[in-house]
Amino acid sequence: MTARTLLVELLTEELPPKALPRLGETFATKIVDGLKARGLAPADAAFRTYASPRRLAVTVAKVAAEGAAKEVTEKLMPVSVALDAEGRPTPALQKKMTAKGIAPEAVAAFERRMDGKAEALFHTAVVPGAKLAEVLADIVQDAVKALPIPKVMRWGDGEATFVRPVHKLTMLHGADVVPGRVLDLDSDRVTRGHRFMSRGEIEIATADAYEPTLLAEGKVIPSFPDRRDDIERQLLAEAAKQGALLGDYADLLDEVAALVEHPTVYVGEFEPEFLDVPQECLILTMRANQKYFPLFDGEGRLLNRFLIVSNMRVADPANIITGNARVVRPRLSDARFFFEQDKKYKLETRLARLAPVVYHNKLGSQLERVERLEALAGAIAAQLGADVAASKRAALLAKTDLVTDMVGEFPELQGIMGRYYALADGEGQVVADAIQAHYQPRFAGDALPAGNVAAAVALADKLDALVGFFGIGMVPTGDRDPFALRRAALGVLRILMEAPLPLELPKLIDTAAAGFKPGLLTAEGFAAQLQDFMFERLRNLLRGDETGTGRDGAVIDAVLALKPARIDLVPAKLAAVEAFRALPEAEALAAANKRIVNILKKAGAAPGEPDVALLQEAAEKALFHRVVEVAPLVRSHVANEDYTEALRVLAGLRAEVDRFFEDVMVMAEEPLTRQNRLALLAQLAGLMNEVADISRLSA
Repeated sequence: MTARTLLVELLTEELPPKALPRLGETFATKIVDGLKARGLAPADAAFRTYASPRRLAVTVAKVAAEGAAKEVTEKLMPVSVALDAEGRPTPALQKKMTAKGIAPEAVAAFERRMDGKAEALFHTAVVPGAKLAEVLADIVQDAVKALPIPKVMRWGDGEATFVRPVHKLTMLHGADVVPGRVLDLDSDRVTRGHRFMSRGEIEIATADAYEPTLLAEGKVIPSFPDRRDDIERQLLAEAAKQGALLGDYADLLDEVAALVEHPTVYVGEFEPEFLDVPQECLILTMRANQKYFPLFDGEGRLLNRFLIVSNMRVADPANIITGNARVVRPRLSDARFFFEQDKKYKLETRLARLAPVVYHNKLGSQLERVERLEALAGAIAAQLGADVAASKRAALLAKTDLVTDMVGEFPELQGIMGRYYALADGEGQVVADAIQAHYQPRFAGDALPAGNVAAAVALADKLDALVGFFGIGMVPTGDRDPFALRRAALGVLRILMEAPLPLELPKLIDTAAAGFKPGLLTAEGFAAQLQDFMFERLRNLLRGDETGTGRDGAVIDAVLALKPARIDLVPAKLAAVEAFRALPEAEALAAANKRIVNILKKAGAAPGEPDVALLQEAAEKALFHRVVEVAPLVRSHVANEDYTEALRVLAGLRAEVDRFFEDVMVMAEEPLTRQNRLALLAQLAGLMNEVADISRLSA
């Protein structure tokens, strides 16, 4: 039979909007995989995914009604067990043939061949292909079970479970209904369109007619990407009409596309006096609660207009527009009320209210944490030559907005509201900005805190969390990171490296640990464990795990193997190692360094300083004098942070190093000679590893 398009659709109650795209993709791919596995669809089967608030569906091209038959050869048992001395089937073989439905006369066609060390009987049978009508229901049921659904529900009197009640099952192969029962529903060709704009039930004539029929008769755009694109086009066009900009709308666009089946964009507005409230509050209210798209002027200032994505297209949208304006007004009024109430109390007066707020039961209250942050931010600021008083003040007030009404209602505004309230209290701009920026960077690619005061407070906040939780043994494991310590570590590393700031990571960890009460941090070796954790995060960051672009792994390993204390110097060291690696001498020197490391490791005891009087061979004397000659130059370049030039100078040692290993027996029988040569190699290794462990560059 000719291959035709297959349609499978589940018609449901409103599906969870944030999960909808993933549900649609998983449902479609699992059905396609099931068809391929049964030989009913080609390996490169073309398919189209559909996901709307009330349906999951897929159409698959070139699906066969029946798969091709195929020969299957199966080992039965060893000949010695299967046949008696006269070559007749034994009871064991007869039993196996009966179990497999093999006719007695088929024995003559069995193949005898060696299987390992014994001869065995093999049976070849023609297995008919799977029939779509017999297996499709199972394929759909398997796809349903594979959906990423954390919780399911029952409905009606049936036993079926799903994330939402399912009302219809459509399975069409071309123009034919494929019989089957899934989720207590029998398949047919009837679906339903838009809840309000369609005429109710709709017959789908053929699988290929699914999408155009739903659009024309059902007033539904079933494809999630198509619906998203349609909404985006309307939003941009309407914003342009208003002479406005949409701002950051991508996440909300995805969510709204999962809430409507026939989107239409309208313009709403609210009273201009609400613009006296910080615009972040109004934006969050409109986006999070009402799913509206705020409009902005060219300077990024909020306008008193917004875009509504309605699930209805009507000739006169006045009722829709006024209804939405009526709904948003109380929300904006609440935001204004919270703002006015919060401003009645200065942030400093809220410090006492942090005392009963538990940060962690082993790490004390938020007030105790704020006191640690104040001291730590001041210490970091002092190292940076920044305003210590401003840093301590910002750290002291950094968490006070957590007990305001506005942040209580909208936790996403923590830090942002702290800045507004600090300015209202008469705090300096630097202090206010640092209160907001101390949470940065919040995610990969987020902006860093601007200025050393903000950086000091941000580092204090993240280091206190890292040291505290590592100090009580609460370390991230696998996918579990309830205290967002990986994000905190990346924040510290990015600030140190990208700002950049000339601070030493081990000292920062020690300073943060000193701020905790004695006996509080009891986890053994937590500081070293934290440092290892930080370098692993740095390795991932440099490798590009967070950004999708990264450096060569061997170069990263070479630099990080030495655990550089100054993270701000890591980029320069990476660049230097990359430049060194391109030199013709690099490979040989890296291999030599690796050899030296292995020799010294096997030798065990520290060799001390080489004695020139004990040098015997010309090659070891030449190497010694070259090391003495270049050591001050290399260390001078390192001190001046010119790592590229330091490694270039080291590359000039290749000839002496090669000759040393060709002419000199390091492990000489005479102990003093052997020890002196080991000392020379140790001195060379120390010099070669001033910038990075270049042995990591050796294959």
